[in-house]
Amino acid sequence: MSRSLLLRGGRVVDPSQKLDAKRDVLLVDGKVATVRAKLDAPENARVVECAGLVVTPGLIDVHVHLREPGEEHKETIATGAAAAAAGGFTAVCAMPNTDPPIDDPAAVGFVAAEGRRAGSARVYPVGCISAGRDGKRLALIGEMVEAGAVAVTDDGNPVMDSGLMRTALEYALAFGIPVADHPEDLGLSLTGHMNEGIVATRLGLPGKPNAAEDIHIVRDLLLAELTGGHIHLQHVSTRFGVESIRQAKARGVHVTAEATPHHLVLTHDAVIGYRTDAKMNPPLRAAEDMAAVRAGLADGTLDSVATDHAPHHYDEKEAAFAEAPNGIVGLETALGIMLTRVVGEGVIDLPTLVERMSCAPARAFNLPGGTLAEGSPADVTVFDPKETWVVDPRAFLSKSRNTPFTGWELTGRPKLTVVAGRIVFGDDEARPRRRRGER
Repeated sequence: MSRSLLLRGGRVVDPSQKLDAKRDVLLVDGKVATVRAKLDAPENARVVECAGLVVTPGLIDVHVHLREPGEEHKETIATGAAAAAAGGFTAVCAMPNTDPPIDDPAAVGFVAAEGRRAGSARVYPVGCISAGRDGKRLALIGEMVEAGAVAVTDDGNPVMDSGLMRTALEYALAFGIPVADHPEDLGLSLTGHMNEGIVATRLGLPGKPNAAEDIHIVRDLLLAELTGGHIHLQHVSTRFGVESIRQAKARGVHVTAEATPHHLVLTHDAVIGYRTDAKMNPPLRAAEDMAAVRAGLADGTLDSVATDHAPHHYDEKEAAFAEAPNGIVGLETALGIMLTRVVGEGVIDLPTLVERMSCAPARAFNLPGGTLAEGSPADVTVFDPKETWVVDPRAFLSKSRNTPFTGWELTGRPKLTVVAGRIVFGDDEARPRRRRGER
């Protein structure tokens, strides 16, 4: 007997098909069967009424840290995948900076197998560029791709050796995968703890200048241009970086790039009071940098929104600012932040948001999904664009609570996450809740 799910009467937004209209979406046996107005439900189909809700291709996050193996007290593949589903994500790409690193086919296979076992959002492994992430010799890229790696990166450890990065781009080109890089010149930033600027001076903290990121971005763009390889620049945060990518794209360089929700809505002012939940790398920058990142997202210079979900235990973040680790959790707040503070403030419209959080990430990492075209994977996100809620980390499915958004009132919330035609978050009662003041 076929397995069918009918999502009825929602606003279907699918930029891959230039679709934004009230439609029914029928999913059969893990695939999109059809998207049309007023479909009849097949016999024994599960029906979810979606009037007042938005239905999109499943959201995809190409930059998350799931911490397993080695730091399961912060997150596991299972808890991270569940948090992703709760945030409306149907797929995530797991970074390899674990302990031990994901730098060989056996480790890649472990992440893939644990992701399948979790039975929630899809988990795609990303392998290391260099063995041990030490930046000295190339990891087994071909074997890792064969085992399921969809990209390579030494994320968290910028590849400082330009010769090694050139070789990585050439090897990855042969396998049709991107090389993702954390752009940072350690010679300029290693002793810094936040953005170099007036706030750092007032707090008495050593800073990381924009130039540390800018120099590395330019280096990566030149190497991608030289090799023809695909460079994917992670968590871009500076004005000059955005403009450099814009110019490189105009020259035909094969580059994709991502922006994080936190760099789109926060500045270095968030660190005032030595708030370790606002400590991240790259650091939160000045207002003019945030404006440039917003502009880059709007015009497509920055293709994707990625959370850089980085869980840390409470005790670690409670240390003195200089000793506290970088990073915040983001899977369960990303959609609400983007709807409230980016779409809601007119930076981009809703179809563009879906393009940046679903269609473009799928293209950048050559992943299934990112579309509701017939025959595509039945990965779907359903959200209420009007539901108001307050961020309470105690309700997170992630193991960690390190977020600077505690107490923020957001508008827009995931209601149903469907992977391969199966509901992995939410239930049949996905209809909108009453708003404040409504009866």
